[in-house]
Amino acid sequence: MRLDIDTYREILDTLTRNKARSFLTGFGVFWGVFMLVALIGGGQGLKEMLNSNFAGFATNSAFVWAQQTTKPYKGFRKGRWWAMDQKDVDRLRQRVPELDVVAPVLYTPWGSSNTAYHEDRKLTVNVQGVTPDYAKVNGPKMYYGRYINEMDVKQNRKVCVLGKKVYKDLFKKGGNPCGQSIRLDSTYYQVVGVDYNTSGVSINGSSEEAVTLPFTMVQKAYNRGQEVDLIAVTARKGVVMSNIADRIRETVARAHFVDPTDEQAAMVFNTEVLFQMLDNLFKGVNFLIWLVGLGTLLAGAIGVSNIMMVTVRERTTEIGIRRAIGATPRMILSQIISESIVLTLVAGMSGILFGVMILQMLEMSQTEDGILLAHFQVGFWTAILAALLVSAMGVLAGLAPAARAMSIKPVDAMRDE
Repeated sequence: MRLDIDTYREILDTLTRNKARSFLTGFGVFWGVFMLVALIGGGQGLKEMLNSNFAGFATNSAFVWAQQTTKPYKGFRKGRWWAMDQKDVDRLRQRVPELDVVAPVLYTPWGSSNTAYHEDRKLTVNVQGVTPDYAKVNGPKMYYGRYINEMDVKQNRKVCVLGKKVYKDLFKKGGNPCGQSIRLDSTYYQVVGVDYNTSGVSINGSSEEAVTLPFTMVQKAYNRGQEVDLIAVTARKGVVMSNIADRIRETVARAHFVDPTDEQAAMVFNTEVLFQMLDNLFKGVNFLIWLVGLGTLLAGAIGVSNIMMVTVRERTTEIGIRRAIGATPRMILSQIISESIVLTLVAGMSGILFGVMILQMLEMSQTEDGILLAHFQVGFWTAILAALLVSAMGVLAGLAPAARAMSIKPVDAMRDE
């Protein structure tokens, strides 16, 4: 075979065509890595946004309240209305020692106006009376000031903590409202804090629309006596709330002649079940994300392998010439696999960078009052793992083309020419 200028021009044209094909194949890898990074980051952000609906709630907490009975018990007919009282708080502390916090909650009675006034503005709100222990069950996110404390309860102080929406609607000018007063019905209360908790779990209304008062103040202002509308509890460390939920119901129900098996009458809302459901949901979501992402990467790697096979076939003459002038099979192998790794790694790193950039833009849009609502980003080691996966797939994609290249003999290459 005569090695003239036309032969070298043919080899150059083949390489140029391979570059275009390599670009198209690299785009497949780029898209696969981008999809993987975007799905992982998006899944993380979605999880945080859903978790924000339970923000502040202790994972081992439960809420107890009374409803109309659905079963007859000890001479009482079903359909009877009943109410808990403060003695139930003491009963739970004594008879269910696995409980860590037992916090009573009071709400304003039906028929109250529940309208808050400040200067020339007014707003319909949810009024609740709590003890300081309630913060251990449904933790506040204080933006200004403080939460209700022990002295507020003992001295029946006329103080209040405003929810996020209440603060924004009553104090249009913004700023720290602590020290100023609002009016509920005919009573004035001094603002001592602003709670920015935006939990999506509504207990007697949204926390953003709540005005929180000391428990004893609600008792006195609305003449509630010893009644309790809700009891919030948390279990001690290592105790599973589901294991003691029936004992909690039985302790409260028996004292009021309610059937302990009547789950509708003595309602126990276990938040632990919700957190378990959320965890199981995102285990499935994460599995699906990795399945789709790895499937897309595999499709890209198959594309790289195919283009490398075409490359080897079209570079038969070049490989034959290299073998004829002394190139070893190992050198041919390293060349093909190196090209495959470089192609996939460059495309993969570009996909990671583009994915991180898109996630950063999405994250910047999820802010309110300078507070980041969710993190739509992948971790450093997750990005490293993605890069290693791309490199590994580059090696696998280059094995078959490399094996074909090593099998080329100089004589066969000259015969093809």
